[in-house]
Parts: sequence; C-alpha cells; structure tokens
Amino acid sequence: MGRLIGKIALITGAGNGLGKATAQLFAAEGAIVYVSDVDGASAEAVVAEIATRGGQAVAVTADVSRGQDVLAMFRTVSTQHGRLDVIVNNAGLNVRSDFRHMTDADWVKIREVNLDGVVRVARDGFDLLKASGRASLINIASIMGKRGMRQLTAYSTTKGAVTALTKGLAVEYAPFGIRVNAVLPGFVQTAMTARVLRNPAIMDALVNETAMRRLGTPDEIAKAVLFFASDDSAYCTGSELAVDGGMTASL
Repeated sequence: MGRLIGKIALITGAGNGLGKATAQLFAAEGAIVYVSDVDGASAEAVVAEIATRGGQAVAVTADVSRGQDVLAMFRTVSTQHGRLDVIVNNAGLNVRSDFRHMTDADWVKIREVNLDGVVRVARDGFDLLKASGRASLINIASIMGKRGMRQLTAYSTTKGAVTALTKGLAVEYAPFGIRVNAVLPGFVQTAMTARVLRNPAIMDALVNETAMRRLGTPDEIAKAVLFFASDDSAYCTGSELAVDGGMTASL
C-alpha cells in the first residue's frame, strides 16, 4: 500500500469496468484520482465509493472523442493541481461486426474513441505530465491488437495502432521525464464483454484458448496498470505487458 502517495492521476473511461477498478486501486494506494467518463453520473458514483473508503477523487465528465471535452478536462486539472503524475488512457468501445458489413459510421465511432481519443489525451496532457518531472502515461491496448478474431477486426486495428503509438511516444517523451507504456488485457469480464460472454459457446472457446483456463478480472488488470504508474517500473518505457492468462502465449 502507499505506492502512489502524493501522486495526481487521471483515468479516462473510469466510470466502470477496468477504469473503475484502476481508479479504486490508485486511490487506495494514496493517489488523488481524476475519474473521467463520458457518463458523468457513473464518474460521480465511483468518486463517492472512493470517498467512503477514505480516498480522494474528483469526477470529470468528458468524451475523449470530442477535442473540446479533452481540453476542458485538462483545464480542470491544471486549475486544481497544475500537474499530472499519471494518465491512464483507458476509454474505449467496440462495435462487433463482420468487416465486410461494417458501416463508415461504425468505423468512425470506434476509431474516434479507441485511437483518436488516446491521441488527444496523450498530446493535450503533455504539459501537465511534463510539469511532474517523473510522469507515467499508460495506454490500455489489447491482445486483440496482435491477433485476429471474427467481428473484432476494426477493434483490433485501433488497439494495434495504440501499441505503435506507445512505442513512438516512449521515445519522444523520454527527454521530458515521461514514461509511456501499454497494458494489453486479454478477455476480462466487464460490461463491454458481458453480452458476448453470455453465449456459452463463446465463453467455452475463450476459456479453452487461455492457458490458465479462466477469464481475467478488472482488479487483475488494475494491478498491472499500478505497476506502470508506480516507481516499481522506473526503468520501463515503451513496454507492452500482456495480462491475458497466457492466451497469446498459447497461440
């Protein structure tokens, strides 16, 4: 405990799932956490939960696909604290579709959040990260950026781009004291995956492809994110950490 004492952190898409678990863990480890989500009520609920446990958090309503929202989010942080020690680029979505039937609107929707949103946050948050002097930017990618699966081609494309972005930013931001790493979750039981995982055939297939023969939990992903956020990873930048129960290893 206490690995983030004195740190100021911002997590996008933190109203539920992986982002919520990460926000709760960061607060428990001593950080002041900006809980950002497109759903303001969800962000407020997470902040309230953190407060009941003695943590400190601030709710921010922001849609990362909208440039003005991202700028307003960082203005709030700048006014209140003047720096960010950690940013977790977690906001994401998926629209399942066979690629040949995917509409332009669906592609734009996925790209604007999963890739454009990550780019905006990484770019527009630079000054606040630089002000820290020892900052960490963590992008939540996916093992699906390294493998193919039916109806996930668009999602995989954006997540593969996020890993490439991570490498480039690691080199570009290093002179400013900013480390940039990526966590690549496997299949985790969250609201985003719930509809698909209700199908017993899909659930069985995914479990059988995972060496540990189970899916992950949001808390397990959050602990990997904490590693990159803390000084435990002080010599890591440009790294990719798959947290997938051995799914990619068993391909």
